[in-house]
Amino acid sequence: MSRVLLSCLLLSLAWPVAADTVWLNNGDRLSGEILLLDGGKLALKTKYAGRVLIDWKDIDTLASDKPLMLRREGLDSEIGHQLKAADKGKVQVVNGRSETVALASITRLVPPRPLLKDRVWEGNLDAKLDMERNEDRTDEWKLKGDTRVEHGRWRHVLRGELENETENGEKTEDNWELEYDLDRFFTDHWFWRSGYEQQEDQFEGITRQRILGTGPGYRFWDNELGRLDLVGQVNRVRLDSPYGDLSFDTWSMEWDYKRLLWGSRLEFYSTAELQVPQIDEIDYVFDGEAGLRYRLNDWARLSLLYELNQLRGLGTTVSDRHYLIGLGVGW
Repeated sequence: MSRVLLSCLLLSLAWPVAADTVWLNNGDRLSGEILLLDGGKLALKTKYAGRVLIDWKDIDTLASDKPLMLRREGLDSEIGHQLKAADKGKVQVVNGRSETVALASITRLVPPRPLLKDRVWEGNLDAKLDMERNEDRTDEWKLKGDTRVEHGRWRHVLRGELENETENGEKTEDNWELEYDLDRFFTDHWFWRSGYEQQEDQFEGITRQRILGTGPGYRFWDNELGRLDLVGQVNRVRLDSPYGDLSFDTWSMEWDYKRLLWGSRLEFYSTAELQVPQIDEIDYVFDGEAGLRYRLNDWARLSLLYELNQLRGLGTTVSDRHYLIGLGVGW
């Protein structure tokens, strides 16, 4: 009995783990996990070489036992529950029925990610350090981060930013902001958001800003390639300054966009919020950013970010622009 149990254990350890397989037209065969096909590049995650990018035209056929969402030229997206190897330049798609299609007709492969999962946790943290040594000695550092946790029909979104600058040993910038949003999904796309945001600045006329808002949101898509959310809210704003306090209501529109490019190595992202206060002194306030993140490995990112903060009121427009280059981590 002991020999039988030992044999079963050895067989279970030696049994090959199910993996996706790609056959190349030069005769090589690669095994791993298909991450996505986009832009003519197939991203395959292997144990021996990490993330590998393969030209789609260099592939003879492939096989996968996991569901993959396919998009073919001139057709809507469909889910293939299984892909089986076929003749050169073809693959067999199994989805209730079996159909052999040409690889050249497939423009995208994405593992389907349900819009509502049991648990999803993702985020990014970017850091920038700027040291100038000329007539003045200036040191500036900035941290920006965001994270989201989804479970069931609930989603928690947390964003934060911290900035500090000193010039010749004296502090010239010291501010931070933190935002928390709670989303409740009613369908796969529609949700209701309630959020709170607070900003503190020691060197501006408005030392504290607090925003409490709520409103509907719509998720257009959320998969391995990216996401797009659009949220409209009504908000209550309170501004504190040494000259007095001010409270008023605003209408706002916010978007959150992310898209993976170049075989998931490069990421473009953009977030923005447009506020229309219900007071005569301010026409609108715009706060937006757009950037690129280049994946150095599974966790390190090189980031390039452009920020635009704009306020229009009393016939005058004031704009504040920032360009940031830094390193970050993602998960």
